[in-house]
Amino acid sequence: MNTHYGSDEIAVHVEGLVKRFGEQTAVDHVDFSVRAGSVFGLLGPNGAGKTTIVRMLATLTRPDGGTARVAGLDVAKHAQAVRRVIGLTGQFAAVDESLSGFENVYMIGRLLDMPAKKAKRRAEELLATFGLDEDAKKPAKQYSGGMRRRLDLAASLVGEPAVLFLDEPTTGLDPARRNDLWEIVRDLSSNGTTVFLTTQYMEEAEALAQDIAVMNHGKFIARGTAEELKVRIAGRSIRLRPFYPAELPALRQVVHEVLGTVEDVAPGTVGGPVTEDSQVAYLLQAISAKGMAIADISTVTATLDEVFLTLTEEKPAPGGQPAVPAPADAKIEMEAAR
Repeated sequence: MNTHYGSDEIAVHVEGLVKRFGEQTAVDHVDFSVRAGSVFGLLGPNGAGKTTIVRMLATLTRPDGGTARVAGLDVAKHAQAVRRVIGLTGQFAAVDESLSGFENVYMIGRLLDMPAKKAKRRAEELLATFGLDEDAKKPAKQYSGGMRRRLDLAASLVGEPAVLFLDEPTTGLDPARRNDLWEIVRDLSSNGTTVFLTTQYMEEAEALAQDIAVMNHGKFIARGTAEELKVRIAGRSIRLRPFYPAELPALRQVVHEVLGTVEDVAPGTVGGPVTEDSQVAYLLQAISAKGMAIADISTVTATLDEVFLTLTEEKPAPGGQPAVPAPADAKIEMEAAR
């Protein structure tokens, strides 16, 4: 059953979360909160610790330190209660291949104690939503990889979860189905569901998440909106093209004097990094004082892909330890989390 929160309430709260595998630390004293009804995007390269965090929050793996609460429930002390208010789609589709698409989704409803009629209705609704209604009676073993992915997503939504964990959910989906899922995520969020999304698609995080964190080597290394990260991490730059090409050397000199550096960004165009809005005004004043005419001017902000690459360039992990990937999700665990 979906839980509706006030706009200022917290759906996920984590303090000092730690997970180790042997001598390796996969999640290293992480702290964060996720506002109820929001879409939170967690980015990071393979082995950064994203899936390990999801597994702990979904009660599939016990933390080795710290505390975590989901929908107000402690994941270690109240694991069974947490499982009843969350949905989970892991990196690999967890479906029973011997059952039909309908039976897979209907079974989850019955496991959640839904009356048979309600479970049937809910299964039919979700299969239609994910474009599987025409194949509902086919055994899942006959489904393509993308179809299994959609079936897994449908099953994770049966119980109308208060918090939905999506661990790289669009892997294997074609662009049309990916866009369909994006719309579903937006609808869920607008209706009060908190969505915790891990992804390596920067476009996906920017399109869906109001709050984004970047993780590497078990730690959060940056957090903010997409625009905040782009400006704070990679910054902005200004580009100028003189009206008279002969004035390009003089323009280069002015840009260097004001910004401290100058770049040839394209033939006949110069530019440089801008850290404050006032720099743009000073630059334009200096150009005007020189009597130069500008044919074209633009400011450019880095893409989220550039931010991601800047933040996650391969560096040795603390103590020289490599990042540790989480164990592969087991199908039985995925089913239990629903």
